[in-house]
Amino acid sequence: MTNWDIDTAADVLLAAEARRRDRGPLTGEWPELDLETAYRVQKRLIEKKVEAGEHVVGVKLGLTSRAKQERMGIDSPLTAVLTDGYVLAAGEPIPLSKLIHPRVEPEIVFVMGKRLAGPGITAATALAAVQSVHAGLEIIDSRYLDFKFTLPDVVADNASSARFVVGGKALSPENLDLALEACALSVNGIVVDTATGAAVQGHPAEALARAANALAARGEAIEAGQIVLTGGLTDAVFAHAGDQISAEFTHLGSVFVTAA
Repeated sequence: MTNWDIDTAADVLLAAEARRRDRGPLTGEWPELDLETAYRVQKRLIEKKVEAGEHVVGVKLGLTSRAKQERMGIDSPLTAVLTDGYVLAAGEPIPLSKLIHPRVEPEIVFVMGKRLAGPGITAATALAAVQSVHAGLEIIDSRYLDFKFTLPDVVADNASSARFVVGGKALSPENLDLALEACALSVNGIVVDTATGAAVQGHPAEALARAANALAARGEAIEAGQIVLTGGLTDAVFAHAGDQISAEFTHLGSVFVTAA
C-alpha cells in the first residue's frame, strides 16, 4: 500500500517518465486526488525538474475545445508548465527511445511580450500581451496506460507534456485572424486532419485569457517572454519510427518533426 501525498505522486510520475513505464491512473489508488491537489502535484513535479537543472520557459493549455471541457465538467483550459527539457530544436528528431507512446498535435504558439495576470483578462487584453505568433507541434506522452485518465490524473501528470517544437516564422498578432487560421496535419506527406484556430476555445486568445484567469486563482501569471502552447487544433496522431509529421498553416508557415 502506498501512502499517497503530493511528493509521492510527483515521484511516481517522474519515475514512470524516466523508466518509460506507463501505469494506471493515480486516482485508481488515490481516489481522494481532486483537481486542486492535482495542481499541487504538478507544481511539485516541476519543482523537482527545476531542482534537477531544468528551467521554466512557458505554459501549456490543454482541453481547449468546448466539447472536451463539457465532458470533463470545466469551463476553462487546464494548464501545465513548459521547461527547457521539453524543447525540440528545429530539425531535432522525436527521441522515441526516451518516450512511452508519443502522439503529435499541431498548435498555434504565442510568445508573450508582456506579463499577463488575471483576474478579469479578456481575449482582447490577452492578445495585446502577445509579442509574436508561431506554428508549432506538441509531442504528448501520457505516463498512464493507453492515455486513459481522469482530469486530476492528467493535471498531475503535467498534461501529458513531453516535447514541443516552435516554427521559426514569427508574425505579429495584429493582422492575423487566428480564428480562421487554417492548419493541415500530415503524416509522411498525406494530410490526415485539418482545423482552424477556432478549434481552440473559439479563438486562441480566448483560451489564453481563460487560462490567465484560472492561473490567477492559484496565485500565478503568464510572464513576459514565456512560450504558450494554446492547445491542439486536431486530434493527436501517434508517432512511429521513421514518420515525418508536419503542420502547414495559412499564414504561420510550416513546421515538422521526424520520429527517430
